[in-house]
Amino acid sequence: MAQALLKFLDNQYISVDGVETKFVQGVMGIFGHGNVTGIGEALERSAGELVYVQGKNEQGMVHAAAAYAKQKNRRQIWACTSSIGPGALNMVTAAATATVNRIPVLLLPGDNFAGRQPDPVLQQLEVASDYNVSAADAFKPVSRYWDRIVRPEQLMAAALQAMRVLTDAAETGAVTLALPQDVQAEAYDYPDAFFVKRVHVVDRRPPSTAAVERATMLIAGAKRPLVIAGGGVLYADATAELAAFAERFGIPVAETQAGKSALPWDHPLNLGAIGVTGSLAANRIAAEADLIIGIGTRYSDFTTASKRAFRGEGVKFVNLNVQAADAAKLEGTALVADAKTGLIALQAALNAADYRSAYAEGELAALKAEWDREVDRLFAAEHADGLAQTRALGVIQETIDPSSVVVCAAGSLPGDLHRLWRPAQPKTYHMEYGFSCMGYEVAGAFGAALAEPEREVYAFVGDGSYLMMHSELVTSLQEGRKITILLFDNHGFQCIHNLQRANGSDGFGNEFRYRSVDTGRLTGAPLPIDFAAHARSLGAVAYTARTPEELREALAQAKRETTTTLIEIPVVPGTNTDGYESWWRVEVPEVSVSPKVGAAQREMAARTAEAKPY
Repeated sequence: MAQALLKFLDNQYISVDGVETKFVQGVMGIFGHGNVTGIGEALERSAGELVYVQGKNEQGMVHAAAAYAKQKNRRQIWACTSSIGPGALNMVTAAATATVNRIPVLLLPGDNFAGRQPDPVLQQLEVASDYNVSAADAFKPVSRYWDRIVRPEQLMAAALQAMRVLTDAAETGAVTLALPQDVQAEAYDYPDAFFVKRVHVVDRRPPSTAAVERATMLIAGAKRPLVIAGGGVLYADATAELAAFAERFGIPVAETQAGKSALPWDHPLNLGAIGVTGSLAANRIAAEADLIIGIGTRYSDFTTASKRAFRGEGVKFVNLNVQAADAAKLEGTALVADAKTGLIALQAALNAADYRSAYAEGELAALKAEWDREVDRLFAAEHADGLAQTRALGVIQETIDPSSVVVCAAGSLPGDLHRLWRPAQPKTYHMEYGFSCMGYEVAGAFGAALAEPEREVYAFVGDGSYLMMHSELVTSLQEGRKITILLFDNHGFQCIHNLQRANGSDGFGNEFRYRSVDTGRLTGAPLPIDFAAHARSLGAVAYTARTPEELREALAQAKRETTTTLIEIPVVPGTNTDGYESWWRVEVPEVSVSPKVGAAQREMAARTAEAKPY
């Protein structure tokens, strides 16, 4: 059965706009008793084109596979295999990360013996109330399609369903085929037709005429519309159509984390990031807009500032999205379609209506110029105690090649990058912020480097996220795929430390400090971790940069290196960006002995009352 699965995967292709691409590139895996003599043996003897990449952590390898698919606009994937029990469960977090971000990954966890003869097998859960349950059942809520292959002939129907979901722009995400270890090794006379070359044609979904008419009527009546560009713009290759649409009708554009780089940062109508981590320009326009045109966005709470970003009287929403559930959000007028075809149809209809927005001459340019000056100020800001995080980002921005891919996921860096980073080309900004999964950064950079070996790839990672997972640094060395890791060391989980203190806390449990004998808490001296030495111990090249000059030189040295390189960048805690007329709802206790917490709770409640209730 395992041999049949690999042969099937090796013959899957995808066709978009007439361009045919081999869909499954290979298998990333870590072998154990649940898959080594099944899929492992099949991979060892395989005569096909599937490449095997040895992961170092099951979660990390799935992050790498997801990053690869994201960078390839979801048109090429890797499968990931693990043993049963802990090996499988290690993939669950990354499966959720892929599903939330609408990224296709195929997961092939080993499973208990279907025949049950050695029951209970090593690592079996033994759920006495339901003996069908295994560790692989944990994938059900985080998968877009889930199946367990308990007979070898079931593989054929399941594999075709898996390909249907993986290649569907609206339904894609993690797909899990749980493979009992005895069934992997069982023989079956599969028909030759199962192994023929299959080309999965992805037709761009056109909008209905009636939906275009409804959307056009709303837009035509809007004086101050704002486009929010999400990841769907990039996945649909609709960046040119977005630019043409915005320019033709004078509509400003704000970008989500997934949509950033849809327009060059210096495009006159690009107001930058939107929402909690948004620019002042975009957030001010959003607050006064009478119409929001969401394109390929799922409207997360960071994008909508917990539904408080849009405060214009009677503000309405037009949602162009290939996913109907996303198109229905915020009581929007749904335009269910591919972003490219939808924008083309909307532009034609609005041309016929001779539409133009009613922004005052120079208004948008003035807002954009004001924000550009603020970014320049933050990039140049010096700090008496050391290197400010925004200053470090400014040095990196001016030093690395504009074609480089920057990868990030969690902590304070996503907020600063969303606000401040200036991408000049599409697909050079790679942010996992649907799940904001700590540990994605290094693995994701490796996946991006696999996808685009001709580009420099930089992982922006905080010390907290690096400590959670850096294992695929070793895989990048093993595979000869260079990445440059920019490790911002601020001695802890400072993003959450800032959030605590902003809501009345004195700051607790988020800095990397020794336990104090005096207080009994983690309030002692900072832990002296030498991240550069750690990276060298794994085989990477490493530098430490404490000043702008040292950072500039380290970046130049790193570019000349031919292998994975880490630059440790100590930065002053709390020197990240914040504010810019944004807001994020977190719950603050209604009862506390701290007056500061009480004040924070009352302020949170007042702002919550201003937000859209649903």
